[in-house]
Amino acid sequence: MSTTTAVTFNVPTRAEVSENNQGIFDTLQKGLGFVPNLYAYFAKNDTALGDYLALQNRKSTLKGKEREVVNLVTSQINGCRYCQSAHTVLGKMNGFTDEQVLEIRKGTANFDAKLDALTRFTASVVEHRGRATAESKAAFFNAGYNEANMIDVVIVVGDKIISNYLHNLTEFEIDFPIAEKI
Repeated sequence: MSTTTAVTFNVPTRAEVSENNQGIFDTLQKGLGFVPNLYAYFAKNDTALGDYLALQNRKSTLKGKEREVVNLVTSQINGCRYCQSAHTVLGKMNGFTDEQVLEIRKGTANFDAKLDALTRFTASVVEHRGRATAESKAAFFNAGYNEANMIDVVIVVGDKIISNYLHNLTEFEIDFPIAEKI
């Protein structure tokens, strides 16, 4: 007979992380006004936080609003409440209304034809593990996106899968206003 014990995952404080990560915490604190729990959790590993931030902050062919579409769709499909919540805030900071954020999370963006093609393409990429449907690819390219944009969509999906999986594994506290369940 085996017994299973629940494992609790704690977000480290600044004092509990390496000197290098303490410097990153200070930069985040200065820039954001706080260190999001997701970023803090990455700091349990000496290099992961810096590596993850470098990936997130890389130059992209996608505008901020477009990256938020990819983040919202990916987080919704992966069931990550932390990232749904964080990107609801960031989506609104990038100009989306509450209603538009919910629509994107549901898999459409009927308020904007180009963003709708991006939303549907991203959903197809995530749901089919990179084997997006021919229809979603055609709509994506017909909407004016190109292969460089496609590469950036895949990179943003990969970035979001990393954070989605990390939170889904650990379920540490969400430090953003909790996004509406859909």
